[in-house]
Amino acid sequence: MELGQSNQDVFAETLLELAMQDHNILVVTSDSRGSAKLVPFGQTLPDQIIEVGIAEQNLVGVSAGLASAGKKVFAVSPACFLTTRALEQIKNDVAYSDNPVKIVGISAGVSYGALGSTHHSLHDYAALRTINNIDIVAPADNFETREAVQAAINHPRPIYLRFGKKPMYHLHPLDTKFEIGRALTIHEGHDVTMIATGEPVTRALLAAQILEKEDISCRVISMHTLKPFDTETLLKAARETRAIITVEEHSVCGGLGETCASLLLRHRFCLPFQIVGIPDEYTVTGSQSEIFDHYGISAEGLAQTARQLLQMERQA
Repeated sequence: MELGQSNQDVFAETLLELAMQDHNILVVTSDSRGSAKLVPFGQTLPDQIIEVGIAEQNLVGVSAGLASAGKKVFAVSPACFLTTRALEQIKNDVAYSDNPVKIVGISAGVSYGALGSTHHSLHDYAALRTINNIDIVAPADNFETREAVQAAINHPRPIYLRFGKKPMYHLHPLDTKFEIGRALTIHEGHDVTMIATGEPVTRALLAAQILEKEDISCRVISMHTLKPFDTETLLKAARETRAIITVEEHSVCGGLGETCASLLLRHRFCLPFQIVGIPDEYTVTGSQSEIFDHYGISAEGLAQTARQLLQMERQA
């Protein structure tokens, strides 16, 4: 696999390209243009960027007002603050009022690493999934990021885009078709399925490569959209493989894993299943990679989880 840029870099570059062609595209930031890689955007298009300071509630309120006037607005701020301080504004001013703001959470998950639990966004999937009329997209690589930003421009509903700041490996051929709400299978397999979202998709693919050497066939699915959810792809994996593992850079409570568990139960599937994510605790201190490794979101950790689930299936 070839290493690319961070998803935040690709987000900023793509948005600048699009905004140079469409003056209705506006960016609203909360003292975060530097961390969001939007300095070149501000230098090139100073009339299309608005700075509200460290005031996330104002950020969302201003964005909603601009969207109601027909502007295509990207509200950009660190995910950990944007989806907690401004949750009421996201719920009422954006979703309830049906203003198609593009809420952009940067430095998401545990991207801030050693800054600790106060700066980690391990709640955003859970909180936003419960709000009607907002879609949720967490791209896995540069390709998914570019496609998601392009799709978001004219998306008819409010949408939350979640980006990290670590350089990502390219996972998809250039001719891949991306669609919000439709998962992408990046590795075929018939023994076990790993369904991942966001940056952990790379770890799942590396785990599949380890398992392949042991004659264990592992399907890897990039579930880049958590809402609307691609139930069809999940149920197909449940029919065609013997175990399912979900992988997310989020609390094990309320995210991808619990979404899959609920759907599998409602459709009367019973097979070995494991949620891999951040336990219900304050995270250990370390870099993103160190935190991933500690909680088993590593190639070997995921491979071992797959071995254990398949052993359970054989013993059942």
